[in-house]
Amino acid sequence: MTVVDINIHHLPEDLFSNEAILRGFLDSAPRGFGEIARVIEMESGKQQLVLEKPKGYQNLNYVDGDYSAEAKLAAMDEAGVDYGIMRVPVWQEWLPLETCKAVNDNAADIVARSGGRLFSTACVPPWGDKQSIYELERCVKELGVVGVQLACHYGQLYLDDEAFDPYLKVLNDLEIPVIVHHTPLPVEWKSVIDYTNLRREYGRIIDQGIAVGRELFSGMFDKYPNLRFIHTMLGGNWFANTALLTPHASPKKEAMQRLESTGGEKIQQYLRENIFFDLTHPHSWGKTQVEAALEINGADHYLFGSSFPVFYSWMGQGVEFVQNELEISDADRELVLAGNAKRLFDLPIEL
Repeated sequence: MTVVDINIHHLPEDLFSNEAILRGFLDSAPRGFGEIARVIEMESGKQQLVLEKPKGYQNLNYVDGDYSAEAKLAAMDEAGVDYGIMRVPVWQEWLPLETCKAVNDNAADIVARSGGRLFSTACVPPWGDKQSIYELERCVKELGVVGVQLACHYGQLYLDDEAFDPYLKVLNDLEIPVIVHHTPLPVEWKSVIDYTNLRREYGRIIDQGIAVGRELFSGMFDKYPNLRFIHTMLGGNWFANTALLTPHASPKKEAMQRLESTGGEKIQQYLRENIFFDLTHPHSWGKTQVEAALEINGADHYLFGSSFPVFYSWMGQGVEFVQNELEISDADRELVLAGNAKRLFDLPIEL
């Protein structure tokens, strides 16, 4: 059975040796908002790019050598992954246009060296200015990207904010799929920083759940019906919230209306047509939870991803979990492992 991993992290292969690229990453992290970016040397002698917020609380760790084309392909071979889609993890929230161009160029070079096994997504600032749109068009027409990547929020702004309308209109017109990656922390982050797993796992879940909810309730997909958003972290466990946060009218006359009771059909429509989910390292979530997610939102809405190389083992564990542990039909298994990716990203692959 063909396997496509839609969540393989990409950073420039010369990130640690190219001073201009490295400064583009380090200097883009907004220090004025408490984002501390620095490079340290590990005991192994390798360099590591670390992001902290606030100081002393690590949220991201990038290790030199983990992001090469060779490392990706070797991991895919070991895990039984046939194809992969690359994206910039988290840092895309801040990267300036010139750094994005270098990121996109290196991604295209990796794709060219992968023997048809790797695909890339465009990393572009989301403000809809002319130069950024030119870069998006270059990525689509010249570099052959299969999708676009966005952060689920930029600074204090989630994607339903009108600031993103010019860019979303272009994406809507292009009808190109969008991977919406989580950010290191939600906008309101202070209550989750004290404990590592709460900060680095649940913080991302909260962020994605808020993002999906705002997109659904804002009506943005009425304006941009061709948008197809693929959210990481199972959309912030959205399967658990699908029924609860779909408006329901009371069968009785109530003293007052505390919740919005209309619009349920619209929410269901958006979930059918516009929102999809990255099944990120699925074994970590548990068999019961993943099977419930596939039943509630539909197996045609979940795409396998590993978050390689956060943990090298996640790719192989995830593949084995979906192939052998989930009690789902073979048809649904094929959708999750490859069919949905082929359909949504229009991949030139055989199943």
